[in-house]
Amino acid sequence: MLKLYYAPGTISIAVAIALEEAGLAFEAVKVDFKLAEQTLPDYLAINPKGRVPALVLEDGTILTETGALLDYIAAIAPSANLVPTDPAQAAHMRSAMYYLASTMHVAHAHKMRGSRWADTQSSFEDMQAKVPQTMASCATYVEDQILHGAFVLGDRFSIADPYLFVVCNWLEGDNVKVSNYPKIQNFMTLMETRASVHTIRGKAML
Repeated sequence: MLKLYYAPGTISIAVAIALEEAGLAFEAVKVDFKLAEQTLPDYLAINPKGRVPALVLEDGTILTETGALLDYIAAIAPSANLVPTDPAQAAHMRSAMYYLASTMHVAHAHKMRGSRWADTQSSFEDMQAKVPQTMASCATYVEDQILHGAFVLGDRFSIADPYLFVVCNWLEGDNVKVSNYPKIQNFMTLMETRASVHTIRGKAML
């Protein structure tokens, strides 16, 4: 059975949702960030980056990075149709995922992970103060360029949608009102109706 190392509220939950969407059985192993378990030797032996998610395959192979895990899930569960066959649609799907990874997730992380980029308290405070502005800019881009309809690919669900759902769950905590973005608000409401999200919420993972 697959084993997913996750932490509640983190991007690792996108992988859990995708596993549910694909109908793949998995064992969920919580990494307690409050206890800094991601920094301990036992977890670093699994993922030397000290981050989640990490996915352990049945043969012991360990995979990391959210986008890679989402692509892997889609590849081993082709009947779930989580990746489009049309090259342009697939490219838009991945461009959305790469944007979330390289820009929006980083903007959010400036609120509590400033030590990745700076060393002084004043720098941390400056980064934290900027988060509402940068996350609002990201939300505008998602609204205008990423959501091509109800989902990232219009009416079709793909692996980009769990990714976007988790990242957009951070907006209110970053002082960005989702109600200011009708397409995002509709997307979030629609995602909450999916069985996969209900299941993950029921497991208290999200």
